[in-house]
Amino acid sequence: MTVTIAPALAPEDLARLTAVTTLIRANDTASVLAAAMPSLDEAERAALAAHTRFTHAAVLVFPRTLDGLGAELARRGIQVGQTIPSVVVRDRLSGRYGLPVEELTVGILRAAVTDRLGNPCELEIFAMATPPALVHVAEDERRHGRENHFALAVPRADAIVLCGLREIVAGRMRPDGGGYNGHEDNTILYFRDAQHPQPAFRRLELISAGKFPQLLDLHRRESAAGTHVLRLMTGAWATQAIAAAAELCLPDHLVTMSDLPSLAAATGTDGDSLGRLLRYLATLGLVRASEGGHALTELGSLLRSDVDGSLRPLALMYGGPFYRSFAELTAAVRTGEESYAKVFGEHHFAHMAADPELAELFHASMAASNAVFTDLARMIDFGRAKTVVDIAGGNGALLSRVLAANPPLHGVLLERPHALAVAETTLAPVADRCTLVAGDFTESVPSTGDVYLLSRVLHDWDDAQCRSILATIADAMPDHAELLVIERLLPDVEGGESLAVAWDVHMLCNVGGRERTESHYRALLAEAGFELTATVGLPLDTYVLRARKPLIPAAR
Repeated sequence: MTVTIAPALAPEDLARLTAVTTLIRANDTASVLAAAMPSLDEAERAALAAHTRFTHAAVLVFPRTLDGLGAELARRGIQVGQTIPSVVVRDRLSGRYGLPVEELTVGILRAAVTDRLGNPCELEIFAMATPPALVHVAEDERRHGRENHFALAVPRADAIVLCGLREIVAGRMRPDGGGYNGHEDNTILYFRDAQHPQPAFRRLELISAGKFPQLLDLHRRESAAGTHVLRLMTGAWATQAIAAAAELCLPDHLVTMSDLPSLAAATGTDGDSLGRLLRYLATLGLVRASEGGHALTELGSLLRSDVDGSLRPLALMYGGPFYRSFAELTAAVRTGEESYAKVFGEHHFAHMAADPELAELFHASMAASNAVFTDLARMIDFGRAKTVVDIAGGNGALLSRVLAANPPLHGVLLERPHALAVAETTLAPVADRCTLVAGDFTESVPSTGDVYLLSRVLHDWDDAQCRSILATIADAMPDHAELLVIERLLPDVEGGESLAVAWDVHMLCNVGGRERTESHYRALLAEAGFELTATVGLPLDTYVLRARKPLIPAAR
């Protein structure tokens, strides 16, 4: 006599099936997008909703056998179709628990359900046959729910659409593996947000008909958390590789030659070692392989020494003294004191002022953000002004651009004597309209300006010193004058993206100052007697804060 072993779904699995069915009936495409990724802006949510459809929610259950499972589910009111093999989930379980693939039997069963708007949807049931030897897998999976998910289908997918959708989702949820199911001709991309407050929305499946091997390979690689962390930890290597290329003037040589022997001879390097450096620079997008060697990319061209706005000085600074001081970042975090002084024995301004070559490199690196200066001269109307005062304007790069764009304007550069010596060269083309004033802006500033520029100065100082600097400027400024503060701004919300977030740590480590939010600067300005009238965006996550002294109503 043949004995049939019933699938025997455990009570906890039946409860989970009920919960997932309830989830489907309570949601639709718009609501699952809002619930799973609340940080999506309106345009991103609309793009996802236009290209995807809430198609199912899934749960992994653990019957003793798959034989007769459909009939048991039907007795419990869940009408499913034919069981088909699950390749992706089987392979994930195999890798997670170190089990041979051939020892696992995983199937997919689907039951028709409607969402809250009455649209057709599905309850997707992954079932793993669970003999006694695999009970530990069932217990662990029920506890963590790693394979439970909700799914968005991409009805009309191509590689470009799927890539764009993936990028939007990956900005909110970490890639979590995927695969290609040849039984259904589907490419599957999983994403996870392990900290989501609602467990039902912690995992998303983006499913598309067709095979997209390159995109799937990228997604799998980015799913490996250890790989991502390693990539982050080797950021210091990228800094040094870029600095080495700059020091060797490699970008300059790549303009006229591409073969390795010629490049090695021109840079005075070992050919094999230079080839390894070039290969790494290619992964950074700075060079690309070309016929017979390597060629410079558009990004790499920014490191040439002969281009306007060259970032070469920054590469040398970040790979030189700032790189050394960052090695003591832990000390800065523990003490709240800059690590630059710990490494070099004095604050970086004093250290660089004592070394003319280093001071010149620093001012050149500050001037490397010329895109900011170009846009400032274009976006701010200086037409009503006669005199613009650049406070602590370094080598005069900003003032030079403002004067070049406004021929009637007269300029005043206030700086320390060693900086003025460098600025004379920068300001030579407008020397007839420019006055160089030696002084300390923390003590006094000229009182003859209509517009005052304070570019990337306040972030060097703590709040108390900022208040003092702004008060000194307010005392000297005529009542009609305008103050333009140029700084990077920290995002007002935690987790927002901006270069200022990284630069804030740089300021802690190397300067002793800090980056700030717009509201923080607004408060500092107000305490010094200024009113923030506008904030204008510039390139490189920089902004100009326009401020004036409030007008005092005339007495009647």
